[in-house]
Amino acid sequence: MSKKVIILGGLGNGTVIAAAMEDANRRGFDEWVFSGYLNDKMEKGEMLEGYPILGSLKDVPKFLDEGYFFINVIYRIDGQEDRVKLFESLNIPDDRLAIFVHPTAYVAPNVKLGPGTVIMPNVSISPGVEFGKCNLVMINAIIGHNTIIGNHCHFAAQCCVSSLLKIGDGVHIGLNATLREFLTIGKNSTIGMGSVLTKNVGEGEIWVGNPAKFLRKAE
Repeated sequence: MSKKVIILGGLGNGTVIAAAMEDANRRGFDEWVFSGYLNDKMEKGEMLEGYPILGSLKDVPKFLDEGYFFINVIYRIDGQEDRVKLFESLNIPDDRLAIFVHPTAYVAPNVKLGPGTVIMPNVSISPGVEFGKCNLVMINAIIGHNTIIGNHCHFAAQCCVSSLLKIGDGVHIGLNATLREFLTIGKNSTIGMGSVLTKNVGEGEIWVGNPAKFLRKAE
């Protein structure tokens, strides 16, 4: 039987994940069926790309009682720590966080996917990778073998993460960024789009460029 999913968020990550779920259903993969959004910036009953706003974040307990599962996409570069605290304040049990893997993705058999993890179309995840919870891996991203990933990380489209990295909580890796093997990436840090990272990154740091250099601290 299909399980009903609500996305916390909206336009952007939310709508592209909703579309990927719909595509998976068309391909015959119906474990998850997308129902709508909880969004604090739109009114209940409004439509967003064909799906309804079902309420706001304060309505999470109601939908938990009704048997729904959840995916969180409310992240940002500056203020990531506050966004994670907001999510954690909702007290959604781990077993009610949907793990969605699009059928066109390659995920090696021994990869560990934490609760709430999303793997989008054409992603490649090599053996020995371990994810914490609520990670988003967007279209065409590559993650190399034996990389250890914390919670609430975002891997943007077409980024390439090499092998044997340690990636902390709340990290954002930008579009087309490339990361060398054996690096340590501190929590709540950001690697800018198109950057080529060859050095370790400290907590809350933003690095950009080729080769990537420290830009500033996250606010």
